[in-house]
Amino acid sequence: MLKGFKEFIMRGNVVDLAVAVVIGAAFGRIVSAIVDGLINPLVAAIFGEPDLTGVGNFELNNAKFSIGLILQETLNFLFVAAAIYFLIVMPLNKLAERRQRGVEPEPTPLTTEQELLTEIRDALRARP
Repeated sequence: MLKGFKEFIMRGNVVDLAVAVVIGAAFGRIVSAIVDGLINPLVAAIFGEPDLTGVGNFELNNAKFSIGLILQETLNFLFVAAAIYFLIVMPLNKLAERRQRGVEPEPTPLTTEQELLTEIRDALRARP
């Protein structure tokens, strides 16, 4: 029973997933710091309020509605997505492009039909 558990834990994909979760959590804190420390203060400077949660509040039958909360969370999502794209995805894509420039693509293997046609072509060329 313990041997099976050990094999399960030591599989590459389980270890990779664990590493991804830990790195993702740490990276999430960096992105949150960028949004909270840089982008949200810019929003506060533009709109004159620290966030939009106070905008569009109303009450109906003792139920409180907050349109500003929805707007704030939507903006936070867009800011996080933009931070991830411009600070991580785009530079990694550029790096991958640079690495691929010097590498020739591997030729695709020929199908059986293509191999036969190649042999026929070569045989025809060899004829006098």
